[in-house]
Amino acid sequence: MSSSPSVVGEGGAPVIELGLPVTGGSHQRSTAGTAGLATSDAERSERFAQMRAGELGSLHSWELVTAVDGPGTRLTTFLAGCPLRCLYCHNPDTMEMRRGEPVLAEELLRRIRRYVPVFGVTGGGLTISGGEPLMQPAFVARLLRGAKELGVHTAIDTSGYLGAHCSDAMLADIDLVLLDVKSGIPETYRRTTGRDLQPTLDFGRRVAASGTEIWIRFVLVPGLTDAPENVDAVADYVASLSTVSRVEVLPFHQMGRDKWQGLGMTYELADTEPPSPELVARVRQQFRDRGLTVF
Repeated sequence: MSSSPSVVGEGGAPVIELGLPVTGGSHQRSTAGTAGLATSDAERSERFAQMRAGELGSLHSWELVTAVDGPGTRLTTFLAGCPLRCLYCHNPDTMEMRRGEPVLAEELLRRIRRYVPVFGVTGGGLTISGGEPLMQPAFVARLLRGAKELGVHTAIDTSGYLGAHCSDAMLADIDLVLLDVKSGIPETYRRTTGRDLQPTLDFGRRVAASGTEIWIRFVLVPGLTDAPENVDAVADYVASLSTVSRVEVLPFHQMGRDKWQGLGMTYELADTEPPSPELVARVRQQFRDRGLTVF
């Protein structure tokens, strides 16, 4: 990925200039925002140094949720910033790092400590999502290391596009990767996200080679990602990853449409209907035909 250097926005968090609108996410959320977390009041120069060191991150929101972002009850943190421009994104307000709040890693880890007993009872843990968590690799590495020191199960929810930002040490601190494979055909992937498919494929193979568990997420959008040959390409790739334990086929919805309009962004899928039950069943069967466990 090519981009210009980080700069500091009016709110104090860095903005990554990527040359196109950037968005992320694939699920409807009702979050706590940053409620209950102290935000940094450091000067901008100090904040920038803290972010480079992984001590400070740009946080969009957090929530405590069960059976959505990994096993058990999860504390899911949504970081701000993403290099993709997914046409179906329902959280375009996570598209820029400057839209988040500056939160110290230690502040989030204090919150995680509060829920360690809950994680122990439910088999849950920490999930780092976005946006795209690998936009802030130093911050994510600090959170993962801190969570593992607490004995907490860890997961990241990523497109894999910035997989090169995930060091081997960081990968060793991840118990589960929720990998969003948005298309299996490069042209469809670029149409869907504005970016190239290959980095996602490379990251998934690297994760599998490490022995780390993978859950696959595929958003089914009629007229965009639903072509049988595109689904076959995704399913063939997923079947080649030895550590995939679960595939989630996520039907497209319109719940983010108002956010796009509120941000003054053009929403290209305004006339797209959710997939029919028959289409969802067909696509899930394409994955099952390869011996995969599908939800």
